[in-house]
Amino acid sequence: MSKLASDTAMVMAAGMGKRMRPLTATQPKPMVRVAGKPLVDHALDRLAAAGIAKAVVNVHYLADSLEAHVKDRQAPSVVISDERDELLETGGGLVKAQHHLPDTFFCLNSDNIWLDGPRDCFADLSAMWDDEKMDALLLLVPHKGAHNFNGKGDFHIDPFGRLSRRATGRIAPYIYSGIQLVSKRLLRDAPHGAFSTNVLWSRAMEEGRLFGIPFTGKWFEVGTPDAIKPTEAALRNV
Repeated sequence: MSKLASDTAMVMAAGMGKRMRPLTATQPKPMVRVAGKPLVDHALDRLAAAGIAKAVVNVHYLADSLEAHVKDRQAPSVVISDERDELLETGGGLVKAQHHLPDTFFCLNSDNIWLDGPRDCFADLSAMWDDEKMDALLLLVPHKGAHNFNGKGDFHIDPFGRLSRRATGRIAPYIYSGIQLVSKRLLRDAPHGAFSTNVLWSRAMEEGRLFGIPFTGKWFEVGTPDAIKPTEAALRNV
């Protein structure tokens, strides 16, 4: 196994799960089952398989059940970042958890499922990571590899791997997978309270320090109840 850029990952699991209603009326979205196990376990199992030793999981909505589910896990071991008092969005969640995180860490959403291509995605990110040039390296999915997704895309990649955003009303060739490799430099001078990671990405983009690589596998967005059955069908056919 090639050496990874970090042994720690942040798992974003604190959202309200409004798009997943009514399944989230009585459980947090990361506890919604797909193919027989909760979404958060799909993410944590992939981290364990990659050899990532520690996961920092943030919690907010119906936090007790999620915390109870993950707290005894050994691979990876889980640390809780408690956002019960205030939902901080993605950027604020990273800032709150940063004392649990090393200088370089993986970050992933808890509501995506993916099947790797020829190589594990965490190994791919690690192989491309250049700490001198990058504040964040995003795993990006071309439209043909994105299942349950019908949006316009998020980013363009230039020949050097630097990212630019989709122009308003246009289509971009790559979708953010919810998986990235991050330097703590990205979090410097961050806003207080709740804010989106997009704020930090925009600054990194302006400085030429936001990069991306294409994902070579299949990625499934599982944001609504309607996405569950087609995702399960695809996983059965693997």
